[in-house]
Amino acid sequence: MEINKYIDHTLLKPTASKAQIIELCKEAELYNFYAVCINGCYVALAKNQLKNTAVKVAAVIGFPLGAMTTEAKVYEAKDCVNNGASEIDMVINIGKLIDEEFDYIENEIKEIKRAIGNKVLKVIFENCYLTAKQIKKACELSINAGADYVKTSTGFGSGGATIEDVKLMKSVVENKAQIKAAGGIRDITTALGYIELGVTRLGTSSGVSLVTKGVSDKNNY
Repeated sequence: MEINKYIDHTLLKPTASKAQIIELCKEAELYNFYAVCINGCYVALAKNQLKNTAVKVAAVIGFPLGAMTTEAKVYEAKDCVNNGASEIDMVINIGKLIDEEFDYIENEIKEIKRAIGNKVLKVIFENCYLTAKQIKKACELSINAGADYVKTSTGFGSGGATIEDVKLMKSVVENKAQIKAAGGIRDITTALGYIELGVTRLGTSSGVSLVTKGVSDKNNY
């Protein structure tokens, strides 16, 4: 198994500097990770750094709270794609989901998918704030809206990915969407456990340790 091809090498901290993003890209190239996952302001930089590689650029939008207007998220998604992102990781409006404004959630995902065309769209739920029923509903709405992936977490909530949540998500999406696990994936045992469940992408800032020694990096989320 080439675990490196499951990894979105991630740096989303508010303190992330230009030098750190460049280093992230160098690591992604060295270890042949699938993508780097970064904030929008660094998309053009990362795209330039990775222009002669197979590594993709994934950008987060509506991050990390998801509470922006749909129009703001659509603009952000378009801007990131125009700057070189080939994948978009969007955060749903968590409050709207809890309030059962399901048409709002589905329409927002649909609008963003329409805006980015054939680029990959991953929909972040932030499962730590949701009930099992709400997670299942978010999966259904994402599928209906044409999302490519459903994703467990931002890594900035009160909890990250869990085996239970991934099993639940898999039971709903089946083969209609792929699953990205993120938040708290710091060791090889955890990473392989998610892959065995059918996860096809791992969001982690511990990618280097996963592909080298499998050592936990407690400095990462």
